[in-house]
Amino acid sequence: MLPTEQDLAALWLTLQLASLTTLILLLLGTPFAWWLAHTHRRWKVIPEALVALPLILPPTVLGFYLLLAFAPDGILGAPWHWLTGSGLAFTFTGLLIGSILYSLPFVVQPLQSGFEQLDQGLLQAARSLGASRLSCFRRIVIPLCRRSFLTAITLGFAHTVGEFGVVLMIGGNIPGSTQVLSIALYDHVETLEYARAHWLAGGLLLFSISLLLLLYSLNRRQQAEIIR
Repeated sequence: MLPTEQDLAALWLTLQLASLTTLILLLLGTPFAWWLAHTHRRWKVIPEALVALPLILPPTVLGFYLLLAFAPDGILGAPWHWLTGSGLAFTFTGLLIGSILYSLPFVVQPLQSGFEQLDQGLLQAARSLGASRLSCFRRIVIPLCRRSFLTAITLGFAHTVGEFGVVLMIGGNIPGSTQVLSIALYDHVETLEYARAHWLAGGLLLFSISLLLLLYSLNRRQQAEIIR
């Protein structure tokens, strides 16, 4: 049994959500991870703990509090409604905000680890030769930390694709608007459409395995190049 138009719409929505989430997290998470890797402030543990919180916090808990924040009189929903005239709950924008928060550690932590392992002597030498900070980051940091960036991109994208609890709480199950693949799969199981559920579940399983195999292969190849 082939996927329905609704399944294809859920696939396209999921790819959009995962791509935008990963891109925004790279733009915002990279400078934040750099700061976490180099700051020596004692209260650094507070933002580190907040970043790691989605790793152990049940997704429905985060989704519940986001749902309250997205309400018309909520801390996020009120200013958003004032600016746009529309709400955040049960919208793609709301899903995007929730996905950014929930996938934050999967992007920030690999980048922070890569930045901490970077040889600072190289940056100091480049700066002494007149290179700007932006030039140092573009020509030294990014090439040397490309494995960390690849890991962050892969984990951030894959984790967003597999989200369920958060997106269900704040987005519901609106086909073409907030119904992503994980919700569509749950919908098929609820209606006993196991043949269609197999298509989605098998596709997600194959996607996850392929992505991890690619990531580990590239990491092993890079390690071999370093040893040589």
